[in-house]
Parts: sequence; structure tokens; C-alpha cells
Amino acid sequence: MIADRYRIEGRLGLGGMSTVHLALDTRLERHVAIKLLAEHLADDPTFVSRFQREALAAARLVHPNVVQVFDSGLDEASGRHFIVMEYVPGQSVAQILRDRGGQGLGVEETLAIVVQACHGLDYAHRQGVVHRDVKPGNLLRSPDGIVKLADFGIARATDQSSITQVGSVLGTAAYLSPEQAAGEEAGPQADLYSLGVVTYQCLAGRLPYEAQSLSELVLKQQREAPPRLDQLRPDVSPALARAVAVALSIDPRDRYATAREMGDALDRAAEAPPEEPTAATRALGATEATSVLPASAAVASAPAWEPAGEAPVAPRQPVPRRRQPPPAPAPPPAAPRPRPRRARAARVPGGGGGGGAGGGPAAAPARVAGQARPRRAAHPRAHRRGRRDRDRHVDERHPARAAARRRVRLGRAERRRDAPAGRGQHPLAPGSRPPGGNRGTRAPGQPFPEPPGFAPRANTRREREPPGRA
Repeated sequence: MIADRYRIEGRLGLGGMSTVHLALDTRLERHVAIKLLAEHLADDPTFVSRFQREALAAARLVHPNVVQVFDSGLDEASGRHFIVMEYVPGQSVAQILRDRGGQGLGVEETLAIVVQACHGLDYAHRQGVVHRDVKPGNLLRSPDGIVKLADFGIARATDQSSITQVGSVLGTAAYLSPEQAAGEEAGPQADLYSLGVVTYQCLAGRLPYEAQSLSELVLKQQREAPPRLDQLRPDVSPALARAVAVALSIDPRDRYATAREMGDALDRAAEAPPEEPTAATRALGATEATSVLPASAAVASAPAWEPAGEAPVAPRQPVPRRRQPPPAPAPPPAAPRPRPRRARAARVPGGGGGGGAGGGPAAAPARVAGQARPRRAAHPRAHRRGRRDRDRHVDERHPARAAARRRVRLGRAERRRDAPAGRGQHPLAPGSRPPGGNRGTRAPGQPFPEPPGFAPRANTRREREPPGRA
């Protein structure tokens, strides 16, 4: 009795690290499969941790094609760790192959097993669990044809740290992927490679690589490709052989992206019509059409439709290539055209700035016909007026910009008013030093009191008129 609940009735299988027994759940009155860790490994923390990790990895998977875990723990009476799983009556794929005597399975029977295994692997990969030990012994088929994936003993969750040492190899050697055999980290594509080896074995009745050791297996995987399935079995179509070869690719990036994609590819390849060789692809033997004929036979085999008395056609001679003339030199670049200048107006003699005979103002110079009109002298503050007009138009179109400009001007005036007297500042400006050395006692932001007898000067400055105006 295990955990005062499970009564062992018989042994179902024996493995390297555990033993599987058939037991009866006395509480629920159903048969279950219970896996017990070997007694000599109970004191090894590495195997105990791996055994517990199997229970955790399989307990999170609830799928029709995955063996479900019901319970796990430590039996206090015997001191052995156990995992209670779903009992699947029937046989494993390894037992089915053994019963067939190495002849392999049919195409439809193989695809029914492999496609269901693809569904279970796809669910496990989406849950973040990599099996890492896919082989015929871990594929269980019930009497009604349901295939379940079992034995997650060396499975690894992708979101957990691996307890596998660097360079160590886990899994059955014949079904290891090239990256697993090299001691590298195994991902979902490693399970697809192992399932491809199972598919190859079920169809061909043999493994793709026959090796006596792990090193020999690695060398064969790197140096040679396995024989094509359509060459070993005539009922296997070339499309199905290519689909299995994709799963057996050396580079994981060349394999299928997901297990469901692999299952769909195998289904499509099995339903594809057979490919018949055409005349262009059929191999020809050493017939008269491919053998070398002597010269006499070649003359005797001249076409009978050639009219008699007509001269034979001479073979076509190759036409000599004409000598191409050397390329003409490029013309020199054209000189830039001179830019025409505007003619200036001629001045009338005696019309200079000295004035006329009467001492009056100077007369405007006369313009000669054909001459350009003289330029009028610009107002000394014309650029200021143009800038004010431009700012006014911009302020009318952009009120926000006008408000920002006003704030800038007011800020400048405020800083200029509150700043102490310095270089280039009027001594009577607000906040500046008054004549006599007294700074005054005004508050910031208030105008400075005017000195006694101060009167603002009237603006008597006149703008100069442009030259030439009356």
C-alpha cells in the first residue's frame, strides 16, 4: 500500500530510474499507474529533483494526447517517492513494432499515431514544456486508437533553470537530435527530430542511422543523410518521404516551426496524388539513341526526305564580330554666359549736386531713351518700417505669436527697469543711480521719483527726407 491509498497489483514496466506498477485507488475505486523512484536513487538529490520535476511538468498538462498526472509525493512508510498517473490499457509503439517483427507499420497506421503525438507535443510546447525523450516506448496506444504521450522524466520547463550539467546527454541515444548529442540545450525542435525518427522507424522498420555508440551516431548524422523512405518502401509517396526528411534536418532552423505544422504537413503529403515519372525524368538505358554511332552509320542515317540532286547544305560559319569605332571624345563644357548688366541713366552735364546758376535746388537728372530708370534712394529707416509691417501682418495671422512677442517685450522692459545702473544705461532710468550718488528708496517695480526741476524734453527730432525730394 502506497500512501495508505494505492494498492499495487502488478508491474507494468521497468526503467533506469523508476518502476511503473498497476495500482488500485481505494478511494475512487479505479486503476491507476504509479511510478516509484528506484530505491538506490532515493538519496540522490539530483534524481529526486528530476523525479519531482516530472510530476510538476506533467501535472500542468491536461490534453487528450498526454497522460494525465493525478498525485505525487513521498511514502512515509517505505521512504520512496511516487507519481500517480492515468492508466492507459493497451500497448506502446515499441511493443507494436516488436510484435510486427521489424516489418514496420502501414502508412495510415503510422500517420494515425504520429499525428496524435504531434497534437500532444504541440500542447506541451505551448505550455512551455519540452519532453526531450520522445521514443516509441513513450507513445501509448489504447484499444480505441487514442495515442498518449507519457514519461516526462527528463522534461524541462522553459521558464525554469535546467539541472542538466553542461555537456551531459539525456534521452535514448538512437532518438537524440544532433544538438542533444552534442550536449547543447534542447528546444521544441529537438522533440520534432525525435518524432521524425519514430516516424521513419514505423515506416521503414529500421532506424535512419544504425550506430553502436553515441560518437558514431553523431558522425553519421553530420556526414550522411538517411536513405529515402520512397526508396525503401514502394507504397510511400515521394511527398511523404520529403515531409519526414524535413523533420530529420540537421539544422533545427530547417525543421518545422511547430509540432502541429509537422502533423499537417504529414497529412497533406499522405493525401497527395502519386507522382508518375515522365519521359523527361525516366532513366534511359544504353540504347542506340544514347550510344555513339560510327561515321558510316551517321551517313547512312541521313534523312530520306532530302531531295535528290540538291547540293548539301554547308554548315553555318560564325559571323566575325565587327570592330566598333572608338567612342568620340566628350565635348568640352560650355563657358558660362555673362550676366547682362543693367544700364545706368546718363546724367546731364551741369546737373550735379552744386545746384544751378540761380543757386536753387539741384534738378533731377534727365533719363536718356533706352536707359534704365535710376534707382530711388531708400529711406534711412525704411528697413525698420518694413520689419514693423511684417511683424504686424504676422501678429494678425498668428495671435498666439503676437501674445508671445508682447510678453517678451514686456519682460525685457521689466528687466531693463529693475536692473541697476550700468554701462550704456541712462542714469535717470528707473532703478538706476540718480545724480549725486544716492540710489533712492523705491520698491521693485515702482518708477523712480523724478528729481526736482526735471521736465521731459519734447521730441523735436525730425526724420530726414530722402535726397532728391523737395
